[in-house]
Formats: sequence, C-alpha cells, structure tokens
Amino acid sequence: MTSGIVLACPCGEVYELKPEFAGRLLECPVCNRHLRAGMPPGTPRRTMPDLEPAFDRDLFLLRERFLSISSKYEVWSGDGRPILYVERPTYLLRTVFAYVLAAIAASMVMAWTGEVVAAGGSALGALAGLLGSGLALATFIVVSMSARPLRHVTVFRDESRREVLLRVWQDQRVAVLARTYTVVTAVGLPLARLRKEYIHNIFRKRWYVETPAGQRTAMAVEDSMVLSLLRRVLGSLFGLLRTNFILVRLDPGSAGVVFGEFNRKFTILDRYVLDLTSDPEHSLDRRVALALGVMLDTGEGR
Repeated sequence: MTSGIVLACPCGEVYELKPEFAGRLLECPVCNRHLRAGMPPGTPRRTMPDLEPAFDRDLFLLRERFLSISSKYEVWSGDGRPILYVERPTYLLRTVFAYVLAAIAASMVMAWTGEVVAAGGSALGALAGLLGSGLALATFIVVSMSARPLRHVTVFRDESRREVLLRVWQDQRVAVLARTYTVVTAVGLPLARLRKEYIHNIFRKRWYVETPAGQRTAMAVEDSMVLSLLRRVLGSLFGLLRTNFILVRLDPGSAGVVFGEFNRKFTILDRYVLDLTSDPEHSLDRRVALALGVMLDTGEGR
C-alpha cells in the first residue's frame, strides 16, 4: 500500500507524490491545469465544529430517486450511510396550468394579428403576420415562465422531512441571460448565490458561486471543451457522454486551482459523486458545495 499522495487530474493523468508535497499548488505537465495536492493517507482531516456533522465531510454520494415526478435525492456518506435527503418539487398541475394560460394568451395575440392582417392588405398583412407569429411565441414563453411556480430546493436531515437543514431559493421566474439561486440556512441566513449564465452554456456549461455580496469565489465548469461540444451535437449518447464538472477556485491568490469534481457514474440509476478531497482547507462551504451539486443535476436537466 502506497504511503504517498495520489493526485488525479481531470485530463486523466494520475500522479503519486511524496508526502512533502501535501497541500502544495502544482501544475499538471500534460494540460497545465493547476491542482492542489491533498494530504497523505491517514492524516486526520480538519473538522468544522460549528458545522452540522452531515455536511462536515469531503465526499458526498448522491442518488436520484427513479420514477419520481419531483427531483428527489438521497445523499450518502463515502461509506454508504444515508446522511441527508433532498427534494425539489415539480408542481405538475400548476405547471400544466401555466402552459394552458400561456397558450390562451398566445392565441389571443394571434387572433389580434389576424385582424391586422385582414385589414392591412397583402403587403402589410404579410409583415404583420410575421411579426405576430414572433410576438405570439414571445408571449407564450413569457407567460408560461411567469405563471410557473418557483422550484425551491430543500435539504432535510432524513426522509421524514421533519427537520430542514438547508434551502436553495430560486430567485427569478423569468430569466433571460442568467438565473440565480440563493443558498440559505434553515433560519434564512444567506450563505451564497449560485449563478447560471445561459450564454456560456452554449459552448460549455458553467455555474458560478458568489458571496451574498456578489463576489465570485468558485466555478463549476464542464470537464472538457471537446466533450461539451460533442454533447451539444450528439446529446448524452445513451449515457456514454456523461456531463461531468470540475470545481475551480476564483478568489484572488488561488484563481484557476481545481479543488473538486462532480461526476456522474455510469449506472442504470442516476448516481453522482461530489468529491472535495482536494480542498482540505474547506475553502468552499460544504453546504454550498452540496447545493451546487444538486443544482448541477436538477438545474441542468441531466
């Protein structure tokens, strides 16, 4: 059994380091990515006395419930013990009502456009018809998004759902360029804000972690630009092109350092691993990290 430090780079390279490299910032010679070495095997991990024990760990295993309308996750420890239960309601009937309402509004716009076309003659009518179709589509999108209920995430101590430990609030119903979620404690104390920017997602999905004041401290980004482009063209390809993320620090002094991973395992049921063993200093609050992991799945519809 090795007594050294095993450091795995997202590019696929694995290195075995001497104990004196523990905690040091290193650069992968293959992809030039910055990585921080962990601690030698057997080193007592740092504990956070003020943190709920369920969150005080470096490895979270998430399993999404199968055949469930709402998004439900069981969270396990690294040794397979259930530690948390997560739920994000779907509100199926209210969502269907929102789409029906949007369809009615779009139909009214189309009817009004039809009257304009009939009164405007052939030349003006064609232009009005084209603009009316676009306006009807925009009306459908805006009304459906505005009428749909906000889908907040709640983290419970267990499946009984009697004790809430964490919440993730969806901040907007209608989002054009970006959507944000606020991570709060059970009593409503803001911990962080998660930001998803749609323009970036065209080429490579990424989520930002911000302080309540708006300063960006970390980012979750798809592990490979090549794979992300292939996913845009081929989709998941029956699960072969799994969407995995790496967690990168953005705070001054350590920007670009990879400190964690969120990977989907190739199984019949959806299983995910949130690995923060490369962050022994707990630079990212584990409550925020778990909230980010949940949103990387349910917020992306993976």
